[in-house]
Amino acid sequence: MQSSTMRHRPRSAATFAGFTLIELMIAVAIIAILAAIAIPQYRDYVTRSRLADASSGLTTMRAQMERYYQDNRTYANTGTFVSPCNNATTSARTFGSFLISCSGTPDTSSFTLQAVGSGPVLGFTFTINQQDVRSSTVPSTWGSNCATKWIMKKGDAC
Repeated sequence: MQSSTMRHRPRSAATFAGFTLIELMIAVAIIAILAAIAIPQYRDYVTRSRLADASSGLTTMRAQMERYYQDNRTYANTGTFVSPCNNATTSARTFGSFLISCSGTPDTSSFTLQAVGSGPVLGFTFTINQQDVRSSTVPSTWGSNCATKWIMKKGDAC
């Protein structure tokens, strides 16, 4: 007869209450703080991953230029042979968001390749020449320009 001794009490309104407004505002504030930190970090990470396209494109084109030089003993066009630098097909010189081209006209003994970014990597320019001298021009928010190496991550020193 234990059931007859137990009373059924009606539940109060406070038992059914959900979150208070202050608890909800605290949760929203925490999410906003986390997002304010995470979103810029994610953008930098994505940009850094796209910069790899520039380095791989420049090294690929440099290897093609050296191969062309071995065959023709010049970096410039020779007769019907067109230097990889002067390839009219843009898709052959596009690596991700970067377009690779020659800065100036390649001559018999020198060339300078340039990767210019577009879209999310607009403002990034990387160069390399026949002596493997590298330089980078980056947006001021990313860091400072460098005449001796490629800046591949934010805040990287020259």
